[in-house]
Amino acid sequence: MEILRVLPAHAHHRAAELYWEAFGRKLGPALGPAERGVAFLAAHLHPDRAVAAMAGDRLVAVAGYRHGGRALLGGGPLDVLRAYGPVRGLPRVALLALLERHAAPGELVMDGIAVDPALRGQGIGSLLLDEVAAVARDLGHDRIRLDVIDANPRARALYERHGFVAGRTEATPYLRRLLGFGAVTTMRRKVGR
Repeated sequence: MEILRVLPAHAHHRAAELYWEAFGRKLGPALGPAERGVAFLAAHLHPDRAVAAMAGDRLVAVAGYRHGGRALLGGGPLDVLRAYGPVRGLPRVALLALLERHAAPGELVMDGIAVDPALRGQGIGSLLLDEVAAVARDLGHDRIRLDVIDANPRARALYERHGFVAGRTEATPYLRRLLGFGAVTTMRRKVGR
């Protein structure tokens, strides 16, 4: 297993597939159907905002982060409108705006982590989190922030094992039927210098 600080060009589509598998329930209403959403994600990735786990030439896991105003998952409102048209695009832009998160000074925000389902539980997510912490240190950040939904207790447990501490939980009952979750918890981890 090799951990890279960039997403190789040949792995963009695979990264989009992994993200869709992990977050498709949340992204589906804004970017679906799945085939179209995966294509949109693959076309708008910022590969320099990724930590990738490679098994040979195959991407098996990816973690994204936001730094300098860019995140692994790109594509702004105009990109959405171009891809989906103005009538179908406007509601999608509004949904995506609900998911947008910005970094505070000194903070590296994680976009998410996606591991091949067949390889979960083998420590790959831990390797990615350790490398994201190293990236944060190298970029001069003193903490990492992420948001975890109530419908993903397995991810929350992973983050807690890696020193993330839960902060504010925002109830989002209006999103439960649409996006599949009813609360979002912000978690932070200090990064040693």
